This record gives sequence, structure tokens and C-alpha cells, in this order.
Amino acid sequence: MPHVIVKLWPGKTREQKAELAQAIADDFVRLLGSKDTSVSVAFEEVPSDDWMATVFEPDILGKWDSLSKQPGYGPRPE
Repeated sequence: MPHVIVKLWPGKTREQKAELAQAIADDFVRLLGSKDTSVSVAFEEVPSDDWMATVFEPDILGKWDSLSKQPGYGPRPE
């Protein structure tokens, strides 16, 4: 614990992903007291044409009340 899944558009390098994964792990250690060895990070690349249907609608709009940070794009729940 914890396991973080980052969904993003394709095109980031392996090095960028590794740096981001370590930054996420470092923040878990710093802010929540997790051990670095207990943090795992995965990346799911989602093409931009699929973003609204496969990420925004189910994971953002569909879970709006549980978001800690809301995006500055797309529709808002009614």
C-alpha cells in the first residue's frame, strides 16, 4: 500500500515516467509516512480520442465527489 495508477496520453518517455513515479513515491513517504518499498506506481496510456469515454466519464465525472483535485476542463456534474 499504496498503489497509484496514472492515466495519461501516450508519448512520455520511459525516463519521464520513472522520474514521475519516484516523485510520487517520495511524496507518499514525505507526506503520509509510507515506506518507499511499499509504494508502487503504474502508468496506463490512453489515446486522446479515447480519453473522455474511458477516463473522464467513468473515473472523473463518475467519481466527482471523491476527487481531491478537479480538472479545469470538461463538463461538471449536474
